[in-house]
Amino acid sequence: MRNKVLMGLSIIAMVAVLSGCGKKPQVKIDAANAAIEAAKTAEAPVYLPDEFAAVQDSMNAVMAEVTTQQSKLFKNFGPAKIKLDSALTQANKVAADAVVKKVEVQKEVETLITEIKTVIEENKSLMTKAPRGKEGAAVLEQIKSEMTTIEGSVAEAKVMFDNGSFMEALNKVKAGKERADSINAELKEAIAKVKARR
Repeated sequence: MRNKVLMGLSIIAMVAVLSGCGKKPQVKIDAANAAIEAAKTAEAPVYLPDEFAAVQDSMNAVMAEVTTQQSKLFKNFGPAKIKLDSALTQANKVAADAVVKKVEVQKEVETLITEIKTVIEENKSLMTKAPRGKEGAAVLEQIKSEMTTIEGSVAEAKVMFDNGSFMEALNKVKAGKERADSINAELKEAIAKVKARR
């Protein structure tokens, strides 16, 4: 009789422990989802796409685990709760890092716009000194056309920047600066060759 009572008590205790682990951690799920939304609002998908994707992947994995546990008779959400805490921490970090990255990109665009304007002005000055032979005139026309395109790109990047699309502006300015620097090197090389012949 005593053994039956002890066994009955141990079964009740075990069921109590298992049912304690068996409640879906909705509060933690909501907190992690809210942190992911905050990261989206901070534009993490734009400024830290890989990190944001990692947060979403880990959250998807946790939710798959939660769904699996829900289908079991004796549910154990313990490991999922730990992973949800980790996803929450990760999402908060990504949100904070995205804010920092956005400021860095903004400053980089401002610097590049200043630099590219300097290169454009230098290129205009170099074009007046460039050789103008039969081939030279055609090349200079082509360069002039490219310079107009680059200036248009810079203007578009400035509009993007003013509208807060810093990453798009950065990509546009980088491409323009690369081309402007390349033209600058071509012009300097052509002028140097002419000087060397004299």
